[in-house]
Parts: sequence; C-alpha cells; structure tokens
Amino acid sequence: MPDSGLRQPVPRPSFAHLSRLSDDTGLFEHARHAIVRREHGYCTDDVARGLVVTSRQPEPTEEVLRLAERYLAFLTHAQDAAGAFRNRLGHDRRWTDQPGLGDWWGRALWGLGTAAARSPAAWIREEALVAFSRGATRRSRAPHAMAFAGLGAAEVLRRHPAHAAAAALLADAATTIGAPGPDPQWPWPQERLTYASAALAEVVIAASQLRHDGPPLDDGLRMLNWLRDVQQRRGRLSVVPAAGWACGAARLRHDQQPIEVAAFADACATAATITGDPGWEAGVEQAVGWFLGDNDIGTRMWDPATGGGYDGLTPHGPNLNQGAESTLALISTLQHARRWS
Repeated sequence: MPDSGLRQPVPRPSFAHLSRLSDDTGLFEHARHAIVRREHGYCTDDVARGLVVTSRQPEPTEEVLRLAERYLAFLTHAQDAAGAFRNRLGHDRRWTDQPGLGDWWGRALWGLGTAAARSPAAWIREEALVAFSRGATRRSRAPHAMAFAGLGAAEVLRRHPAHAAAAALLADAATTIGAPGPDPQWPWPQERLTYASAALAEVVIAASQLRHDGPPLDDGLRMLNWLRDVQQRRGRLSVVPAAGWACGAARLRHDQQPIEVAAFADACATAATITGDPGWEAGVEQAVGWFLGDNDIGTRMWDPATGGGYDGLTPHGPNLNQGAESTLALISTLQHARRWS
C-alpha cells in the first residue's frame, strides 16, 4: 500500500491495549484515557468486533488467539437457543437485558462468521460456525443490524460457498438495506446517514457476488462512490460525525468517530478485492491517514505508547479516552493497510 497522505510509515496493528481492556470474561467497553472503567461492564457489540479483528489477524500470536477464544466464549454465552443475543453484561457477571435482534445480534454474527472463516484454530472455526448457523435463522427489521449480520454471512460464504443459511441471510440483508435512489445528490437508500454507513454499501457489494438473488454490483459501488465523495474535504477523509446527516440538512464536522473510518476502510477493501480496481485502495489509505493525523484537525488519533485509539475527533482535538470501539477501529483499519504494504 502507498504511504498515507502524511508520508509516515504505517504502524503495525498492536493488540496491547485490547489486552489491557480484556479480562477472563470479555472486553470492557469504556476507558478513561488508557485505564479500564470496569463499572460500565461489557457489551456483545464490542466483544463481537474484538472477535472480528483477532480472527482476521494473519499469523496471530498466542495472546491474540487467547483473546479470540475468550471473545467466542462470551458470544456463545450471550446467545439463546433461538439465536438471539443479550448485549450488556455487568462487571458482576449478570446480564442486564434480554436476548434481542438489535445491532449486537448483527455484530455477533459478523464476529462469528469471521471466526468461522478465518481463524487458524480449528476448534474456534467449528464452534463459531455452530453459533453463527443458529443466529443466521433470525432476521432483524433494522438495516444496520442486517448489514452487520450480512458481513458475517459473506465471510462464511467465502469459506463455505454452499452454506444456504448464510446465502439467504446475505440476500435478505441487501434487500433490507435497499437499492440506491435516482437522485445523484442523495442516492443513499435511507434519508439519513447515521453510523457505520459504509457497512451498508459493503454488504450490497458483497451480496452482488451471490449466484442467485444478489443485487447488481453497481448498486453497492454507487453507494460507496457517493459516500466517498461526500466525505472528502481538502483531499482528506472527513467522515459524517456522531450526530449524523439528514438529506437536505446542514452537515456538522464534529464529533467524528473512529467507527466511521473503520467501516469506510472495510468497504473500500472489499470493493478493491471484488472489482480488482486499485483505486479503492486509496480509500483505505485515507482511512489510515485519518488515524495518523491526516484529518480535519491535523492531529493523531491514536496513542503509540498504549496502542489505543482515541474515542473521537472534536473541534479542539482528540477525545483522549481509549475505549474498546475506537481501539478496535484502529486495529481493523491498520489490518487493511498491511494487505498492501
């Protein structure tokens, strides 16, 4: 991969802070600066993303494999017999919610599908596929939940092309997201961009590879092309902030979240792989550059001393807290960078 816009060396993904945030149960959600805030407990959302990055790390160390096994155990504990998942576990090891089909269900299937497809450990792949297959029988009405589940289904299909439940889930995810509209100023299927928007485009791109019931590849590429164009500012990546952006409304610039950057890198990497167009690698390069300081403020969005990612880009600089979501977004983005290094 080319250098970032800052012409800096691209660091290798570090799992040091992820280990700092983890214990023998799972992955803590929040930190104050680099110090874990145990009182906020764990959530399936973050543990699932932890399983994604630990499963797709090439030649993982023993510590990374142990993290993956721990995260998988958490997810199988969170899943009920019907395939739904609980999301929030207190530090006292008590669940505070009931099984459901929200974003956490989708992300759990994403993590399980990635582990089933990519983990080098056979026992992890086998158990993850069992849990994925149970969860893949369910459906959510929420486009984001279905998008995350669809990403897991796409992973499973790359290793198990005949997995009927994964194929059906991926097709249904693309249908739930919908096709781009005719207005070139706002072709997005929804009237508002909220969070992890590029994941929706990525699922449509991935679903286009289905032999039956897949959407046209151009649908997903149109969505991602538009999202790339509207998230450019002076040649830098400037992602839609946490407040979102509604069609016809003024767009804010802050607070930008690392999850948006990671989702954009994921989608561009998938587009590059499926189309063979190296132009999509530039999107990954911009995402890496955002973390290294090639952003609206010109500030680094990670801490080299800890390996943690900062929680958000504010008008005054980074939010220096290094929680699970931002650290996972950093690791995920740097993993894509290594593919083209």
